[in-house]
Amino acid sequence: MRYLVTGATGFIGGRLARQLVAAGHRVFALVRTPGNAADLGALGVTLVPGDVIDRASLGPAMRGMDCVFHVAGWYKVGTRDKSPGERAIVERPRHELEAMAEAGVPKGVYTSTVAVFSDTRGRLVDETYRHHGPWLSEYDRTKWVAHYEVAEPMMRGGLPLVIVLPGLVYGPGDTSSVRDALRMYLRHRLPMVPAGAEFCWAHVDDVARGHVLAMERGRAGESYIIAGPRHSFREAFRVAERVTGIPAPRLNASPRLMRAMAWLMDLVGAVVPLPPADTRRRA
Repeated sequence: MRYLVTGATGFIGGRLARQLVAAGHRVFALVRTPGNAADLGALGVTLVPGDVIDRASLGPAMRGMDCVFHVAGWYKVGTRDKSPGERAIVERPRHELEAMAEAGVPKGVYTSTVAVFSDTRGRLVDETYRHHGPWLSEYDRTKWVAHYEVAEPMMRGGLPLVIVLPGLVYGPGDTSSVRDALRMYLRHRLPMVPAGAEFCWAHVDDVARGHVLAMERGRAGESYIIAGPRHSFREAFRVAERVTGIPAPRLNASPRLMRAMAWLMDLVGAVVPLPPADTRRRA
């Protein structure tokens, strides 16, 4: 089988590409700069120059594919500038799904997120749940728009698409603020963790496998949550304490304080450039 993966240089997309190669499939990765994806090329992934924002590059890349995986994403904590999220999270999927329809690709898998459900206030929901705002972040809002105003209408129009919704993804290769928090914890430099917030955790290899199963067994027009059980950060760091012997942070910050801190980091970053790890998460 021939599969195209967008976002293959990222956290989830990279693991997905590796699993597909290991299963014996021909894997193609749409990359802006092939020279920066030499590790994928060494695995046998065919690197296709292009960008999902460039419609001219999408058609040729999709022709002859059995499935397209849209995994490319963007995440910036606390940002007040809506334009990057609109371009990366809303417009790029729109271009890609339209190109998929034009190329006649028989199936696609689109990576959404359980963040479209926003804060369920402890309620355990399924794929039929729908949140109508407000949203906790610009990321949540734009992913909601891409899911419900781009992907779902195209599915209802006949696009053979499956939507998957990961939760909090962790594991080797993570570039998110979760990775940063774990590294700070291991260095005894993590002062506090969020209180009262729970996330549906899943290892990146399981999430990548969920994408493969969505392609193999998922029904076009349906959505599937591919996230694990919900746990708070306090629970996660208690587990880390048992494993490492390093005391978990004893201070707990409220979600309101964490959002204010994220906004402050974005404001400071507009004046004093910050390391990417301070503001970026993956989709």
